[in-house]
Amino acid sequence: MYDENDATGLAALVAKGKVSPDELLDEALARVAARNPAINAVVLVQEDVARKSIANGLPDGPFRGVPFLLKDLGAEAIDFPTHNGSRLSANTRYSYDSEIFKRMRATGVVTFGRTTSPEGGVGPVTEAAVYGGPTRNPWGLAHTSGGSSGGAGAAVAAGILPMAHGSDGGGSVRIPASSCGLFGFKPTRGRFPDGPAAGEGWAGMAIDGFLTRSVRDNAAMMDACAGPDLGAPYVAPPLENGYLAAIQRPPRRLRIGLCDTNFSGQPIHEDCAAAVAKAGALLESLGHSVAPTRPDADHMGMMRAWTRIVACGGALSLQQAVARRGKPLAADDVQGIARGALAFGQTLSGADYLAAVEKIHSYGREMARALQPYDVLLSATLAEPPAKVGRFHHDREDFEAYRIGKGGVFEYSPFCAAFNASGQPAASVPLHWNAAGLPVGVHLAAQFGQDELLIALCAELEAAQPWAGKRPDFA
Repeated sequence: MYDENDATGLAALVAKGKVSPDELLDEALARVAARNPAINAVVLVQEDVARKSIANGLPDGPFRGVPFLLKDLGAEAIDFPTHNGSRLSANTRYSYDSEIFKRMRATGVVTFGRTTSPEGGVGPVTEAAVYGGPTRNPWGLAHTSGGSSGGAGAAVAAGILPMAHGSDGGGSVRIPASSCGLFGFKPTRGRFPDGPAAGEGWAGMAIDGFLTRSVRDNAAMMDACAGPDLGAPYVAPPLENGYLAAIQRPPRRLRIGLCDTNFSGQPIHEDCAAAVAKAGALLESLGHSVAPTRPDADHMGMMRAWTRIVACGGALSLQQAVARRGKPLAADDVQGIARGALAFGQTLSGADYLAAVEKIHSYGREMARALQPYDVLLSATLAEPPAKVGRFHHDREDFEAYRIGKGGVFEYSPFCAAFNASGQPAASVPLHWNAAGLPVGVHLAAQFGQDELLIALCAELEAAQPWAGKRPDFA
């Protein structure tokens, strides 16, 4: 029953009285006990809070009674302390509930803990020292589950629960989705609230999201969370009918541009190129028009600007954490990459930061022009299958080299951050597994504000080539 249903299906069983929220929580907690030691994905379990929420009466929302986990970064909540992926911020408690958490809670989910995240949410892997070891991929324990929502991806892929919260500032939902064989969707910039603690994250590049097995679960949760909160500095164009309504019927036949290299023309791993070709053929068989393309934009300039903005964000977060604690930063408080972000960020002036923001805005205009001939751009999600654990560890201190140097993060993940910078909606869809049994996601991006068209296409692909039944032997 638990494995045969997505979150929507489990909520339907609760509504029919066939299973209780307490019984579903029992199952989720049993799976944490049995499966989490191998993958190290679930932390800060708050069973008493979850039981109390059930006893007090759950909201009558679309996911009433379904177990749920928050990412250990953001989604501030009074009842759920956080490490924010860092020993410096270990066991931080909040005096308020964030707007995004309030909206998730209103769906009726039973939140019982948090999932691992790398320090500062930086990187395509989840290997934070505060958790005592790396988070591993259920499809292959020697491989990463991705980052920064790597704990969420691993927990869902391992069958601990059907859906989990994440966030995405450079691919942090879509990279774990690709690595773990799940569906991940990054909405248009400004679609979800950031308040009350912030107006935006990483100059608007960061946004919340969800790791799910089914498109409909993601759609329903995004509908519940969409819309500005009080005092939002800007908002996304309004949805016409909503995500869930959009997936009730296939989209019109679309013009799809296919890129089987990285956006600068360099080759990608043969498994990833094969996934793109396979997805292109599937889309053509569904009647869509598919043509080769490569978006003409200053991709390396965007990556440099992204790196500067994130370094400044990391430096600010560290300075704020140190100020809250009231004593100077010690050498072992944070890992090397966080120290590197602080050092690099401190070399940048206010003018440097604003120039980087201007650069990503310019890049967004370039990408909008590049997509004008197309409705959707198809590429791989990553340039390689899931990396081995340790390849992108955080014990080094050269932040620029980690991101944009030879063998750095942007060579491994050259696609996702483009759409954080441009603000366009983008998704990773699990359509391919390689010969080693590792998931290889395909990436779909649409024009700014066209979230409904994009998710309708994702649902059409899910119907044409269902993936929900594919599960790792581990689970």
